[in-house]
Amino acid sequence: MPDQETLAHGTPLPAQEAPARIDDYRLLRRIGEGGMGEVWLAEQTAPIRRTVALKLVKAGMDTRRVIARFESERQALAWMDHAAIARVLDAGSTSGGQPYFVMEHVDGAPITAYCDRARLTIEARLRLFVQVCEGVQHAHQKAIIHRDLKPSNVLVAASDGRPQPKIIDFGIAKARGDLLAGAESTEHGVLLGTPEYMSPEQADVVERDVDTRSDVYSLGAMLYELLTGALPFESKELRGAGLDELRRMIREVDPPAPSERVRALGAGASDAARARREETASLARALRGDLDAIVMKALEKERAQRYGSPAELAADVDRYLKCEPVIARRARPFDRAWKYARRHRAGAAVGAIVVLLTCAFTASLAVQVRRVSRERDRANREAEAAQRIADFMAGMFTVSDPSEARGSTVTAREILDRASREIEAGLARDPEVQARLMATMARVYDQLALDDAALPLAERAVAIDTARLGEDHRETLRARLTLAQVERELGRNRDAEARLRAVLDTARRTLGADDPDTLESELQLGAALEQQGRGVDAEPFLRDVFERRRRTLGADDRMTLLSMAALAITLGDQKRYDEAEQLLRGEIAIGRRTLGAEHPTTLAALHNLGSSLTRSKHYVEGEQVDREVIATSRKVLGPDHADTLGAMNNLATTLAAQKRYADAEQITGEVLAIQRRVLPASHPRLALTLYNLACLAAIQGRPADAIARLRDALDHGMSGRLAKEVAVDPDLASLRGDPAFESIAAAARAIEAK
Repeated sequence: MPDQETLAHGTPLPAQEAPARIDDYRLLRRIGEGGMGEVWLAEQTAPIRRTVALKLVKAGMDTRRVIARFESERQALAWMDHAAIARVLDAGSTSGGQPYFVMEHVDGAPITAYCDRARLTIEARLRLFVQVCEGVQHAHQKAIIHRDLKPSNVLVAASDGRPQPKIIDFGIAKARGDLLAGAESTEHGVLLGTPEYMSPEQADVVERDVDTRSDVYSLGAMLYELLTGALPFESKELRGAGLDELRRMIREVDPPAPSERVRALGAGASDAARARREETASLARALRGDLDAIVMKALEKERAQRYGSPAELAADVDRYLKCEPVIARRARPFDRAWKYARRHRAGAAVGAIVVLLTCAFTASLAVQVRRVSRERDRANREAEAAQRIADFMAGMFTVSDPSEARGSTVTAREILDRASREIEAGLARDPEVQARLMATMARVYDQLALDDAALPLAERAVAIDTARLGEDHRETLRARLTLAQVERELGRNRDAEARLRAVLDTARRTLGADDPDTLESELQLGAALEQQGRGVDAEPFLRDVFERRRRTLGADDRMTLLSMAALAITLGDQKRYDEAEQLLRGEIAIGRRTLGAEHPTTLAALHNLGSSLTRSKHYVEGEQVDREVIATSRKVLGPDHADTLGAMNNLATTLAAQKRYADAEQITGEVLAIQRRVLPASHPRLALTLYNLACLAAIQGRPADAIARLRDALDHGMSGRLAKEVAVDPDLASLRGDPAFESIAAAARAIEAK
């Protein structure tokens, strides 16, 4: 019998004489019709008022066989009590003797139509499908086999805002055992069911040995359509064939795997993908592997190879949803060979199978030998390189000539400089180790704010790796990323941005969007844009990195926390303080719980929170946070560390915002004294500190001091972004018109223009 939804929303059925009322039910309109019965939308008037579906035998069709099958369906539904099966509410006979039964009215759509209309994802469709399997399993536990499972017999309607499937139409259901004795009277030579969803054993019109695994096959066909938007066998192909050919196709021809079917859909693939919120390529990738295996196991021609029950099928789908190994992928090449032999018994020879298995074994063994050999060689190379690096690093700390130390302690800078010279001269014949060490040394110099020394090492590492590995190799990309980081620290933001865009494009193409090196490149590009004052441009990159790391690494991972901090900074620079502070407080809570309160990552988040609080004019809390960061940074990182100095600058800014200019100037002066001792003269951080002191002097009415510090900032490598502030900074307004200041402003404009 056709389902309620299809007919209710399709072409209106022709009028037919029927009683206006049956017992306590007023018939409203006919919504479905089959060979032996018809379904009416009815209103129950007593003892309660509600809308129901009433099914009764057609007038003139009340033969003994039809009545027996109708009673069979009515009794089958009456035994069942499951949320995924339409419930029977009442039963009886009309005054003319026509039996009827009343069930809940499902105002829904076929499961495939509902999923496409709601654009449900693959995961959402699978969860809905599991509910259908549970309903069919309940029917099997009541000894009922549906035998006509298809999308139009599974209606879905929203219940409490969530989709709820309802299985209907048990008109050709079969009872196991003698539960419905006398109801079975299947005619030989007649196909029962819908060909597109019919199991091979149902297609055998002679024996028709059907059990619960027949419903498993139909569920597999339904799952195939839910995932791909296409049937295992096209309706036109099946129904255009004669009965014998149709039976042969169902019993012998294997459909393509779902991922293969998507790729073969052509223009229709994009529509199917869009309905599942995917691209065509990503949909095929999502189906390839476990989902292919689950569907094809449910569609096995030999039922002994299928899932034993709907519960087993649902359990495997649930394993997939939980990212656990699925039962369906345990098949081996032997199983595929056995299926071929079973379908072609007459032509399959034992000798051919033996030859096939021997070839497969030999090929597999050869592949394994080559793989083991490659892994062994790679491991040996890595071990040798690691030993050479270890030997070199040990030599860094060895003073061969006692006179080198000259009776004093050797500084870290002296050790690094000596090692840098040795890398260039002593490792010329070992470019792999040479490039690795150069990149590592560049990062060490960068961490120590010695970027003038880091730059040539980073450039040399890129040149060596490009020459020996090519521009697209992972090691080359990492070296290029290190060079871009050094360029950023030196204030060469435009060079860094161009390099980072090229690295990111290559990494996405060769490594994939979620690869750690790709995400680090994207993070650095966002930071470079942020450093140029382009927060709006930076935000999409930084948000993408944060979301991808949170999804792939988890919310507590340190790399996720660093991404969260970068995103918060750019939101703060856009004056979206509430969003920034929410992210930072979350990062601090996670950092304290997973890394500890004194971990540099936790400290950095606290540092950023203090800055954000000051900009949002929460000065009291901002000052409290700044002082906490300074105290902890001095203890953990040391008084000369860049992060400690950054926290001191934060505090100075907070104090200045409260018009405590003398206190702010004192702290900024302490920062300058340390920076003069540890940073090269041309470092941009030194220029920034001098600029801040100039602003504080101008505010306090000391123009001569302000102009002197601005000149000093110019001499110490003022960046283009900082130079841009000279003309617009309100703190310097009192200096405008002074000839000395105007000459400085002209020089700043020249720097900005570069």
